[in-house]
Amino acid sequence: MEIQRDKYLNKLISKKDNGYIKIITGIRRSGKSYLLFHIYYKYLKSIGVNENQIIKIALDELSNMQYRNPFELDKYIHSLCENPNEKYYIFIDEIQLVSAIQNPYVDDEEAKITFVDVLLGLMKIENLDIYVTGSNSKMLSSDILTQFKDRGDEVRVFPLSYQEFYNAFDKKEEAWMNYFTYGGMPRLLSFHTHEEKSKYLKELFSKTYISDVVERNQISNDIDVLDDLLNIVSSSVGSLTNPNKLSNTFRSVKHVSIGNHTISKYLDYFIDAFVLEKAIRYDVKGKKYIDTPLKYYFTDIGLRNARLNFRQTEENHIMENIIFNELVRREFDVDVGMVEAYTNDEQGKRKRQQLEIDFVASKNSKRYYIQSALTVGLEEKRQQEINSFLKVNDSFKKIVVVKDKMIPWYDDFGILYIGIEQFLLDQNSLDI
Repeated sequence: MEIQRDKYLNKLISKKDNGYIKIITGIRRSGKSYLLFHIYYKYLKSIGVNENQIIKIALDELSNMQYRNPFELDKYIHSLCENPNEKYYIFIDEIQLVSAIQNPYVDDEEAKITFVDVLLGLMKIENLDIYVTGSNSKMLSSDILTQFKDRGDEVRVFPLSYQEFYNAFDKKEEAWMNYFTYGGMPRLLSFHTHEEKSKYLKELFSKTYISDVVERNQISNDIDVLDDLLNIVSSSVGSLTNPNKLSNTFRSVKHVSIGNHTISKYLDYFIDAFVLEKAIRYDVKGKKYIDTPLKYYFTDIGLRNARLNFRQTEENHIMENIIFNELVRREFDVDVGMVEAYTNDEQGKRKRQQLEIDFVASKNSKRYYIQSALTVGLEEKRQQEINSFLKVNDSFKKIVVVKDKMIPWYDDFGILYIGIEQFLLDQNSLDI
């Protein structure tokens, strides 16, 4: 089945021959290798680039293990790029697998040769256009972009959006329920039964993500804690929490003492591996961030559901996670909004409230306030969903995304109501 990933292809096309290292990041099995080695490769061939001008090295393959040595990798690439009059396109998959080895020319034991040194050297060769993929955000996004300064260009690849999934899915009428349940990891499209899909998603955690985090961060004793932590975060997706609250949960439920710092560090490991994302609270009226509590979301909702053995499929939390992911895909900065408001209690005393806006999505000068709601069929429910909106005095657009299919409409306050599928399928849905 041919999966179209036009958004990422167009990004690579726009960055072709720009003199930067193209750094393709994202969660393992999200389709980075397919994008580079198949889709982009096919594009280069279509515009007349010859086979010998495209050098593909998949470092996770046994036959290429020798090139995990930075010296061997450098020597191999140079040996294939001998004609200075030809343009060469270098594809290196899973660049983080290149080992850091002692620099034989320096006495300092801390001096290591890494893949960064290899790439910095290759960048100086004018007839090379370099593309690398990797699955660790800390190693690739932070370290490479810092060391390359203005010479690294990141392309973040996500699991399939609902639009990509829908376009590739045969039975359109079943697309939403399948995406809602199993998420958008590309390989899922080749499976047909619940057992196949469930097994695949569970094994991604046990054999790939947790193993990667353990190996990369040299964790030896707390593997069970990592496992339990993922389960706890899965159960509370879309709920405000913090490391202290999670530490208390371990103490009360698991009877295990895990410090706040350790909890925070382990959560960051999963964020670095692109498994989790976090959204910080933003005081809309005070125009300031509130560090804690915050929310955690899964990069792919199917992974979250698989962690819980598909038992906890609360539609409101799953919808919220899917909307968050879509906003991030559309390259918005996404926060959890908070608005302070005052009401009078039964005794007439003035009482302060903190009202939540599910998402504050910002990009450049644009901002959108977004609520996720299963339904607004009852007037009382609709008023409840928009109460926080009515406390915001600025003119930025306010949107309620509901599960129901509906023709988009505006109420008297200028608030847009739109169904979840149209919101996800129409890339211009925020500006209807």
